[in-house]
Amino acid sequence: MYQLTPETPQDYWEVEALYDTCFAPGREALSSYRLRDGVPAVTGLSHVARDAGGILGGAIRYWPVRIGDVAALLLGPVAVHPTRQGEGLGRALIEESLRHAAPLGWDRVMLVGDAPYYGRFGFEVLNNVEMPPPTNPARVLGRAIAPGAWDGVGGKVRRWLD
Repeated sequence: MYQLTPETPQDYWEVEALYDTCFAPGREALSSYRLRDGVPAVTGLSHVARDAGGILGGAIRYWPVRIGDVAALLLGPVAVHPTRQGEGLGRALIEESLRHAAPLGWDRVMLVGDAPYYGRFGFEVLNNVEMPPPTNPARVLGRAIAPGAWDGVGGKVRRWLD
């Protein structure tokens, strides 16, 4: 059993170590990280999952971005420790964290990821949304939090502060 709670500043380095464990070296060179540079994660949406002993099993973070003048959440990274994979923890992190998005005023969420995996959570390819290169357009996915939130939205994704 895991307890999912919003990430706190005290969790930061432990979450970073989890991401280092789960992702290839150089993960911060990805284009999605350029969108995060100097921008704080969205308070209340980034979550950690700990077991009964307080051991970190997974984490998820969200960042604000803009597509033209439209606000969106950028989901990622989401990671589950290799010894905890296959237990449904990734699903729990995604679903629990997104449950908090609408009450915080967010209408849409996007990510760069594997369509067969994220399609299980309602994510679809965003044909009109362009991530900074080099990003495979088939991996740019979105999910409407509010009905129709992606209708008519398109263009280049840019940093929240730009």
